[in-house]
Amino acid sequence: MVNVAILDDYANAALRLADWSPISQRAKIQVFTHHLPDIEMISALQPFEVVCTLRERSRISREILEQLPNLKVIIVTDDHVSTIDNEAAAAHGVLVCEGKAPDDMPAAPTSTSEFAWALMLATLRHIPAEAQRLRIGEWQHSLGYALSGRTLGIVGLGNIGIRMAHYAHAFDMNVLAWSQNLTDEAARKAGAKRVEKEALFQDSDIVSVHYVLSARSRGLVGKPEIAAMKPTAFLINTSRGPLVDEAALIAALREKRIAGAGLDVFDQEPLPKDHPFCELENVTMTPHLGFVTEVSMRRFYAGAALAVTAYLRGESANILNAAALSPK
Repeated sequence: MVNVAILDDYANAALRLADWSPISQRAKIQVFTHHLPDIEMISALQPFEVVCTLRERSRISREILEQLPNLKVIIVTDDHVSTIDNEAAAAHGVLVCEGKAPDDMPAAPTSTSEFAWALMLATLRHIPAEAQRLRIGEWQHSLGYALSGRTLGIVGLGNIGIRMAHYAHAFDMNVLAWSQNLTDEAARKAGAKRVEKEALFQDSDIVSVHYVLSARSRGLVGKPEIAAMKPTAFLINTSRGPLVDEAALIAALREKRIAGAGLDVFDQEPLPKDHPFCELENVTMTPHLGFVTEVSMRRFYAGAALAVTAYLRGESANILNAAALSPK
């Protein structure tokens, strides 16, 4: 029997959202519902030939790969995952394959933009804090911020950013946008005004980040950008933690140089319970929920199950590190 591991299934949903029956006849499947730190991962994954990951929840480095002699294939849920060392996997003869769902399966292209808007409203209206107060017998304490007439600054006017601009108009907001290659025409088409980066941070009441993380974009929102924000402004990040200089943001929040932040993503995930963000009252935090909907998860796990099935049949599809096939 082939040992198959499914990592970071926090909701314990993988086996019920996809058909794993063709696999269970030839393999033993183990689901890990908690995150495995590096040392624990090395120990726990020793018997496994196949490892299925979800998005970027697990980091599998060269050091980890060197200590997993039985590993033959890693299944990822999209081809943009940056947490798997593809080169090291190739060097150790480990395939990295993308699990693709059937084309006719429903998708959820609006899940992150919808969530970003919900997080924005929750942050500006202090919904989590007030809901918690109500549970302990207290009544309202805070003053909320209305969106109508305010300015939303969108950093990264891609598919998600464009949807954010559309939502903003429904709330009677002004919309500014900036990205490195954004044109005036593209911004106008999305219902936004293109401005320079500094102007966006200076003039926006809410800044929402929607950028792909890369070596070039890491730290895109740094100390100068945060310093340019109004003391009444909010920062929303549902994209990737390292896009924002974490130390600069923590300092600004501690010193009340900005009004607050709504964060769904962090430099380290899961977020340690002693992290400085956990001590700040002007931060609304969620555990990377932007993409987590039942529709999205069905697609991810259906793709993973199909990829494992193909591997068990001796087939290799959607290989992301083709060098692993080279003769050693």
